[in-house]
Amino acid sequence: MAKNKTTETIASVKDFVNTVKDPVKKADSLAVIELMHAATGFEAKMWGPSIIGFGSYHYVHDSGREGDMPIVAFSPRASGLVFYVSLHSEEREKFLLDLGKHKTEKGCINIKKLEDVKIPVLKKIVQATVKNRKSGKPNC
Repeated sequence: MAKNKTTETIASVKDFVNTVKDPVKKADSLAVIELMHAATGFEAKMWGPSIIGFGSYHYVHDSGREGDMPIVAFSPRASGLVFYVSLHSEEREKFLLDLGKHKTEKGCINIKKLEDVKIPVLKKIVQATVKNRKSGKPNC
């Protein structure tokens, strides 16, 4: 069975963020780290070379594949900030209607910059993700 490529590393979150060239994206990344730490109580950790995650959970798929993933995470990408979240369909629709300018792809939420979204709604999305992951039913 294939090994999960996204695993927690010992790489420095600070060093990674310092490699972000765009000053707005770098400042937004630092703000998101503070927001996610405050909302989750978990320290930021690097997952793979470019994902900043908070907390972890163990998953087992019906296929038998299993592994560990961050409870909630984000990554500063060329297109903007990508948030890896887990929301039930009803709450997902409500939050996304209130969030502000964004795009979605699979379980991810993409935003260009933090000023495009409502920070309190983003914080609620993070908190709901933590609750969903801890419930053992992280459907999204």
